[in-house]
Amino acid sequence: MLQDIRENAQGTIAKIIIGLLIVSLSIWGMDAIIGGFSGEPEVATVNGQDITEREFLRLVQMESQRRLSRMETPDPSLLDEDQVRKDVLESLIQQKVLTQDAEKQGLALTEADVDALITQMPQFQVDGAFNPERFKAAVRNMGMGPSEFRQALRKQYVTNQIRAGIVQSAVATDENVARLLRIQNQTRDFRMVTIAESSVSAMVDVTEEEIQAFYDENSSAFQQPEQVDAAYITLSLGALANNMDISDDDLKAYYQQQADDLAREERRASHILIEDGENADGTIESIKKRLSAGESFAELAKEYSIDTVSAKEGGDLGFAGRGVYDEAFEQALFELSKGEISDAVNTRFGVHLIKLDDVRRSEVPPLDEIRGRLKNELARDRAEERYAEVRAELADSAYAADDLAGPAEELGLEIREATGITRSGGTAPFDHEGLVRQLFSSDVLDDGYNTELIDVGDSVSVVARVSQRRDAQQLSLDEVRDNIRATLTARETRMALESRAEEIISSLEAGESLEDLGLGEWVSYEEQPRNASEVAPGVIQTVFSLARPSAGAVSYGQSVNSGSAAVVALDAVNEGEVDRDGSEYEQLDQVLASMEGQREYAAYQEFLRNRAEVERP
Repeated sequence: MLQDIRENAQGTIAKIIIGLLIVSLSIWGMDAIIGGFSGEPEVATVNGQDITEREFLRLVQMESQRRLSRMETPDPSLLDEDQVRKDVLESLIQQKVLTQDAEKQGLALTEADVDALITQMPQFQVDGAFNPERFKAAVRNMGMGPSEFRQALRKQYVTNQIRAGIVQSAVATDENVARLLRIQNQTRDFRMVTIAESSVSAMVDVTEEEIQAFYDENSSAFQQPEQVDAAYITLSLGALANNMDISDDDLKAYYQQQADDLAREERRASHILIEDGENADGTIESIKKRLSAGESFAELAKEYSIDTVSAKEGGDLGFAGRGVYDEAFEQALFELSKGEISDAVNTRFGVHLIKLDDVRRSEVPPLDEIRGRLKNELARDRAEERYAEVRAELADSAYAADDLAGPAEELGLEIREATGITRSGGTAPFDHEGLVRQLFSSDVLDDGYNTELIDVGDSVSVVARVSQRRDAQQLSLDEVRDNIRATLTARETRMALESRAEEIISSLEAGESLEDLGLGEWVSYEEQPRNASEVAPGVIQTVFSLARPSAGAVSYGQSVNSGSAAVVALDAVNEGEVDRDGSEYEQLDQVLASMEGQREYAAYQEFLRNRAEVERP
């Protein structure tokens, strides 16, 4: 058989078949072969241009980190990875559409333009000058190379030009600004009478039949949710530090290491302060010349310094350590030698000449005075080193163990108990969403495994397991009767107050007075603005929701809360003042114009996106 195959492979038919295969590959397969070696996988194509998988994954990672940083306690298990990927892809498609539009409009940056932008960015500067090493490090931290960053900057800049052009071209009409300002500054005159809850209490009667009916209709609301009791181990940096054994020899060695920091250096300075203006450089040069000629720094401080308090003392500022003066002043001062005078130093107060008069260092306090503080510091330092090791050991041990007893004994940790944990959480540490999610996962809840080690706080980690499980159960009517009664009483009281308020309004509209209704007297309020604090917010909301009353007429309304009701009589609407030259008008004009511009730009983006041909593999 092998010989037959060998002979047929040399025959004419075999050669024809191989030829056809070669032609087929050259037509259909060569592009895939070339792409496999020289191209990059794409996640989408927009109007014929690819969005590469590498670019997509890099931005997915950056967006994930950004969302984690916004969490109070960052927890990767809480991230919706599918949503992150979906959002990033859509943003890349939108960016590609906008970049293509900018190219069509001829907007572009040259390499020199990009260089100028980068070198002017403060995050890439050291001492006010561009630093290539800082640039490279910062870009690497973004997960990009320099060329990728340059390309991203170019795209962002040209699309921002279009955005700025659209947004800044939007205008708000004068009449719209004035109308909104008149409404915003409007005040109203009204009267109010309060209806107490006690006045309708006789109308409220919750029966057992109503309680039973409410319980039957809302039975799903009266269930005790599924609960678990959990055993757990907590590993914390603080606990490790408390258990650290710090010997006297260790403490003495640490005390010697900290001696330089414990001895605080203070410097006595004098200064001459002048105003930072056009003549500042000339004034400084004049002072320097007089100093060089041998004149006294103290006398020149009295003559020139605008710091009148220190000038009287010859510019003397006394002794001070670090963290007292302006940053630029401090840096200059601590670079001086005793008796030396600085060059001009600019701060927000003006321009200084600084003289270092003296230097002193405080004595290192005796060990016994600071023993407790140093011992805590050293214990915490060592605990930080040990924490990562113990955390890794606990994670591995708990993952492999059938319970928590072994890991706890191995690492000298305590097993604790928590009860009544629901899917909504429980007491700390089960108020952490990631830990609760792990606890109620099928692996832990159904199969009896330990949770993963979860970081629930700053250097605090927890591993747990379910010790007892209780299914959800229906609460009996007796257990919830009082709660139902309170709910129905509050609801019926509110309804009674609303009904009573409606009756009063109907009577008032029919021409009766409060006196006729036995309700006492109105309480009047004049020219109350929308943010009035004299009455409850609900009342103000009702007042400003009522229709403007016609001349000589009144508009009535009501505001009901849990304990009372208010009947409101709106007497007048006072138009708000509009000062077209005032700052309020100018600010509102800018806000409305900006909002309009943002709407126009959003519509423009949507127009481009809808026209784009997008293909996803």
